[in-house]
Amino acid sequence: MVFEKIAKMIAEKIDADVAEIKEDTAFEDLSIDSLDITEIAMDIEDEFGIEFEADPSMKTVADLVAAVEKKVG
Repeated sequence: MVFEKIAKMIAEKIDADVAEIKEDTAFEDLSIDSLDITEIAMDIEDEFGIEFEADPSMKTVADLVAAVEKKVG
């Protein structure tokens, strides 16, 4: 469920087909930069009702999903 929501957010942000986004997809492969990650983090806060700050060590969608799942519980 978390992955699906995040994949949808990313797809909307980069104007891509959600089917292109897999858990092991690297942000670099999607041409997502640090500004995009910050904006996605704000969307995550709204969607999941949590305080969330993207960590620069996050390199893949799976990294992002794991961090959100940890916060959500």
